[in-house]
Amino acid sequence: MPRSLASRSRRPESWRLAAAAAALLLPAGLVAGIAVESQAATVGCQVTYSVTSQWPGGFGGSVAITNLGSAVNGWTLTWSFAAGQTVTQAWNATVTQSGSTVTATNVSYNASIPTNGSVSFGFNGSFTAGNPSPTTFALNGVTCTGSTSPSGSPSASASPTAGASSSASPSMSPSASASASPSGSPTSGPPTVAADGTGKYTTIQAAIDAVPAGNTRPVTITIKPATYREIVTVPANKPYVTLQGLGSSANSTVIVNNRSNAGGYGTAGSATVFVYGHDFTAKNLTISNDYGVGSQAVAANVTADRAVFNGVRFLGNQDTLLVNDGARAYFVNNYIEGTVDFIFGGGTAVFNTCNIYEKRTTGGPVTAARTPASQTYGFLIYKSTITGAVNNTTQLGRPWGPAAQVLYRESTLSATIATGQPWIDMSGNAWTNARFFEYKDTGPGATLNGNRPQMTDAQAANYTPQKYLAGSDAWNPIG
Repeated sequence: MPRSLASRSRRPESWRLAAAAAALLLPAGLVAGIAVESQAATVGCQVTYSVTSQWPGGFGGSVAITNLGSAVNGWTLTWSFAAGQTVTQAWNATVTQSGSTVTATNVSYNASIPTNGSVSFGFNGSFTAGNPSPTTFALNGVTCTGSTSPSGSPSASASPTAGASSSASPSMSPSASASASPSGSPTSGPPTVAADGTGKYTTIQAAIDAVPAGNTRPVTITIKPATYREIVTVPANKPYVTLQGLGSSANSTVIVNNRSNAGGYGTAGSATVFVYGHDFTAKNLTISNDYGVGSQAVAANVTADRAVFNGVRFLGNQDTLLVNDGARAYFVNNYIEGTVDFIFGGGTAVFNTCNIYEKRTTGGPVTAARTPASQTYGFLIYKSTITGAVNNTTQLGRPWGPAAQVLYRESTLSATIATGQPWIDMSGNAWTNARFFEYKDTGPGATLNGNRPQMTDAQAANYTPQKYLAGSDAWNPIG
């Protein structure tokens, strides 16, 4: 796949996982000392706390709250950390710390928790001693009591204990649902895929291979929480396939591999997951390429038309997510991370209420669109949140193709944005000739200047999520 990428900066990362990357679930065995702790109460609440990643002096954590009492509208969760353990950043909740006491409060989209419903959030922290381990969780003043059972694998305690309903909400999702299970997912019976042998298949690809070619009915492949190190391909002759993670969050079910351009696979061929069959859906799981830095290494390569990714985490570095020419894809409540051009391609894609994280300490461009000149719509970043490891270093994008089309609409741009020059040139393609726009963005990174073209209200009326995805068949996955 021709790309002029040889000149990219490829510096090592000193802080590899920060801000939104704290919910990263590394494959079992790669990180020592990761623990999951569950505190369950017969009444009141249950909390599942995970140290999801660690690096020298820092850690990422995620918390899932299951309400076992009366429905609440507006919640506060408190706990204590040992000396030397401090929360530094958070998402999907407002997290503050005073002394050893940590307080997390809801944000607007996850304020309500019905009885047996769940919400989740993530955070980063620093520590100077031992594994970060909290004590004494309380939801709205009601203590979540019970035994604490550390485990060496983050997925081992991914599901709430008996008596509580499991949450559908990925820990990185800004619209964390309070429902008991993912929409449309089975709630009983054995999973289709289980790495431990308790399902019909032990690999995801085996389950896809069993789908009849030319099938005309939806096929849901349920996947038990585990790390699946494989290459997954959904062929063009197998449409209507859904991959459904069954864990309490997207962290629990991980599809991962480590192919790269440097390894001889090419950029497009390096993907962990290839999606060709139309009307594909993925829910509540993680798609990762853990090759590392230094080469293009794709997590997901999407060629399918009418593809939906709901509550999915895309983890990678350079070129994490590829949406190819001809594809229409809807990404909702997703977490996407990378370093350079980590959302790229010539397809049409809407990113609705997603968390997008630039993880490199030297920053880099989020998007590299190659929209054909004949195609009105490319990438729409809609009501999403853009964060990064370092302030004033992240570009909104650069044009892989001269007619690239990208719109950041009504999104929250953090201080990571390089406000003076958020669009840059690429491989002889001038950003000023591309179709780059912003519209009603907010946040410290949403300043106005001559390098930041803004859509008018009249123009924006034709650049809604529905118009991006409608095509000639009036497809509307948004509802």
